Amino acid sequence: MRFLDRGNGSGVWQIRCETGDESARACVSCGCVCRVRTSRERTVVHVPLGSDAIHLKVRVCTYECVTCARMGHDDLKALVSGRTLLSRAAVDWALRRVALESASISACARTLGCSWNALDRAVRAHGMRILSRSDPYARVTRIGVDEHVWRHGAFGDRYVTVIVDLTPRADGAPARLLDMVPGRCARVFANWLEARGACFRDRVEVVAMDAFSGWKQAAARMLAHAVEVIDPFHVVHLAAGRLTMVRCRLQREATGRRGVKGERLYDCRRALLKTASLRTPRQRERVDTLLADPVNDALRLAHGVYQRIIACYRHKDPRLGRRMMGAPVDALAEPAATRRCPELRSLGRTLKRRRADILAYFTHQHSSNGPTEAINGRLETLRGIAMGFDNFEHYRQRSLIHSGRIKDILTH
Repeated sequence: MRFLDRGNGSGVWQIRCETGDESARACVSCGCVCRVRTSRERTVVHVPLGSDAIHLKVRVCTYECVTCARMGHDDLKALVSGRTLLSRAAVDWALRRVALESASISACARTLGCSWNALDRAVRAHGMRILSRSDPYARVTRIGVDEHVWRHGAFGDRYVTVIVDLTPRADGAPARLLDMVPGRCARVFANWLEARGACFRDRVEVVAMDAFSGWKQAAARMLAHAVEVIDPFHVVHLAAGRLTMVRCRLQREATGRRGVKGERLYDCRRALLKTASLRTPRQRERVDTLLADPVNDALRLAHGVYQRIIACYRHKDPRLGRRMMGAPVDALAEPAATRRCPELRSLGRTLKRRRADILAYFTHQHSSNGPTEAINGRLETLRGIAMGFDNFEHYRQRSLIHSGRIKDILTH
């Protein structure tokens, strides 16, 4: 045993050892006890002890049968997989740190005292082996779909389509990442659904999505029986965008330029987007004064629609909330109601076109696409931990380890 100081408060323990399995000494042909012909030393990176790395210097013997001259050697399959540098226990330790503690590969490699490439390959391979033990699509009945930017650069495709399993939400468990595929269009999502097979498509009952028409086209073609649900966040975001467009238009009409500090329309930009019941008394007074001005009739109309949509989603009774939501959707579809506000006319066309998808949220519990957005945020965190990715397949595998069902497998 030897200790090598790495100079940062930790070191490497080098431990010389040999296998205790004597079965390799028996000749597989005649059963005679073989003699040791030669031996070599193989380094195996093992589970660390605290902050100190453990490197096993394993003596691997080559045996020769004196009767039939057959050769053999010690079997290390219980310790390592194939010709890899890391022991099975070390790879499992690193996978648990990466999946459960959101540790980076480089941090685990420093602790183990091995190269980044060796550990990255081993962790991804071990994670995919664990995930492949069972069918991840077996019990999926609700899915969410969204786009995601997996890298930032001037060249190459930056977007991927993220598919999330929302089925566990019905039991109070978190959603999990199912898969991600390059591109963001109806064809990409439709091809993924087609590749999953008819049994999977027949089981899917709900598809949660944003207002992007590509997801709806693919779902309508491949999952005609499923209910399409638009997430509340995206509906509110659409209304908020139109409210901001109205405010900016009025600002330009009044001053001929964008707003600056000290102007009422500009100073109230955040207060206008805040839920009315959550505003401070000062914010409430400023907004009421702004909306009371006859010049801002269009802003008052857009603000009323925005707050009404929020109130529908915040209502405790889903059935009443659905009835309340249907009223503004139908009202905005009337040309007379939006004659003074072209921004709301555009919003009304969108809401009318997706009316069934918007109202479906109130009749299908746990169908929100919010968990999909949350997983998107976790993937952003993963990119920060890894300081970016260049290889999409590596990113996909690390994402499945980071946000897939592997956590449930490792902890149960």
